[in-house]
Amino acid sequence: MAANQQHAEYAIETSNLNLWYGDFQALLNVCTKIKAGIITGLIGPSGCGKTTLLRCFNRMNERFENVRVEGSVEILGSNIYDPEVSVVELRKRVGMVFQRPNPLPLSIYDNVAFGLKVHSPWRSLYKDDIDAAVEKALEEVFLLDSVKDQLHRKGTDLQLEQQQKLCIARLLPLKPELLLMDEPCSALDAAGTEAVEDLLLSLRGRYTIVIVTHNMAQARRISDECIYMLNGKLIEHGETSDIFLNPKDKRTEEYIEGRYG
Repeated sequence: MAANQQHAEYAIETSNLNLWYGDFQALLNVCTKIKAGIITGLIGPSGCGKTTLLRCFNRMNERFENVRVEGSVEILGSNIYDPEVSVVELRKRVGMVFQRPNPLPLSIYDNVAFGLKVHSPWRSLYKDDIDAAVEKALEEVFLLDSVKDQLHRKGTDLQLEQQQKLCIARLLPLKPELLLMDEPCSALDAAGTEAVEDLLLSLRGRYTIVIVTHNMAQARRISDECIYMLNGKLIEHGETSDIFLNPKDKRTEEYIEGRYG
């Protein structure tokens, strides 16, 4: 799944993407291109397909029964639904953070080191290398200073905001290109939300970030582009300022103004 020059501008490209849960069609002919290195917000009313689309980008929907997908999703130049694509390798390159923080019932250190230990031959890893990777990941999510003297404390004992940062840090040693965020601030208070938003803004550019959010103010604050979805369809995709101030589709305007959803 190496990136090539032709696809350098876009991290994700979907073409005629359709998805069914049993007989229910949740996505209808979704075609879009998501730029590399920016934050793209997925917005729309509950049940519109935002999270389903997000989960397509690391094939997480396949965890559910009776799911059928048609069309293509190209990530860094490769169709991730091709039979030869390794889902394990895909999920190393495309990390995901969920609505509620889900740190492992392990130490802070072992949470961050977990991916390295699982995905690398154990004998090829030196402790110094693991230590360095853990420290770098914690530093990158602004957590190192507050936990550096308690790395053997359980990750589940941290405050919710810190737990969510830890979950993001857990992805980074695997060197993902994309970070998928499914309402990562929904369980946090205002201060925690601000801290995680600041973190995402600091990661922009180094990673491509796609975030599902119901919070319109949050979408305006942190996203460079927005995708508005309705009833499984992609209605409008553009720069966030245009989506909020000059939407091209009447349905987008109604949602932004609070007259729908």
